Amino acid sequence: MNGQSIAVGDKSHWSPLLFVLAAALLWSTGGLFIKWVTLSGLELSFGRSLLAAITVAIFTRREGFGLNFVTALASLLYAALLLLFVLATKETTAANAIFLQYTAPVYLLIFEPLFYKEKSRSRDLIVVLFCVLGMSLFFVGKLRPQDVTGNLLALASGLCFACYFLLLRHTKSRAVNRASSVIYGNLLLVIIAAPAALKVLPHISKADTVGIAYLGVVQIGIAYTLFTVAMARGVRSLDAGIVGYVEPVLNPIWVFLALGERPTSWAILGGTIIIVAVVCHMLLEARSGKHEVELA
Repeated sequence: MNGQSIAVGDKSHWSPLLFVLAAALLWSTGGLFIKWVTLSGLELSFGRSLLAAITVAIFTRREGFGLNFVTALASLLYAALLLLFVLATKETTAANAIFLQYTAPVYLLIFEPLFYKEKSRSRDLIVVLFCVLGMSLFFVGKLRPQDVTGNLLALASGLCFACYFLLLRHTKSRAVNRASSVIYGNLLLVIIAAPAALKVLPHISKADTVGIAYLGVVQIGIAYTLFTVAMARGVRSLDAGIVGYVEPVLNPIWVFLALGERPTSWAILGGTIIIVAVVCHMLLEARSGKHEVELA
């Protein structure tokens, strides 16, 4: 009986969070490749989003491509957060862009209880505060006045990210393929970026082609497919946002491995704080899930 309860708990609580974790690992490589590609934000977004839309459509084709008001709105938010993040990464440092985008869980902490009439949990607030504290240590003495434009774009991306999380939980999102918001959002971005991209397409380098292919197929296409599967299995928006903090922690690690840029001692300390907070959160979620199943 106990063994059966644990198995059920593992299936409903561990698996979805691990899907989010896998998505975050892939997302974490985005900043490096966006910086590596020499194209502008709009030019890059065209190829990236086109390949991402095709990839997600292939993976989720059996669920159909239906659209309703909620998923249409989610598509707009998705396109906005994607474009804003690319533009922010081009304008400011990749680290600043990813940190400010990950203000999303802070917004969720405020808005999710209001939208879904849920009680705020003190441990959620504690985890978010620890994550924000850890991320702030990445940038001790590094925030520059000339980064204001990029930082504002990244903050706007974080707000769109939070609203996108909220809409994925909406009951009407479950009536259709949730990945449709990713597909249509990317196609919308393709249309927006087309005028700028088509001018440089004949002259694109092989290195830029490889970078865009990776960003579209792997970093967005496969990652968002994993993420929407997790949300479909009932992961709370805030939980997904907290586990997603793995993304900005790994960002400087990829930069170090690829470019030899060594993280500061403050960054290492901040990363440690975030990893510990995320792991503790996952353990508490799994434990509470098993407890609820056993009581049932």
